Amino acid sequence: MPYVKIQITREGATRDQKAQLIRGATDLLVHVLDKDPATTFVVIEEVETDHWGIAGETVAVLRERAKRGTGP
Repeated sequence: MPYVKIQITREGATRDQKAQLIRGATDLLVHVLDKDPATTFVVIEEVETDHWGIAGETVAVLRERAKRGTGP
């Protein structure tokens, strides 16, 4: 009974994109490990960009800086 948790930043992933992630992760486990899709669980967790950090800064700050065109 595989369980896959996918964490992404909350930046507007659509319902269709999330469905594609769920299908893709399920298909991968079916094809690679011969798992039963009926017992394969995939959970997508969206994290606020203020709650996700990279290199000591939040994603929100990094995205804002990228919009302004200023470097790290």
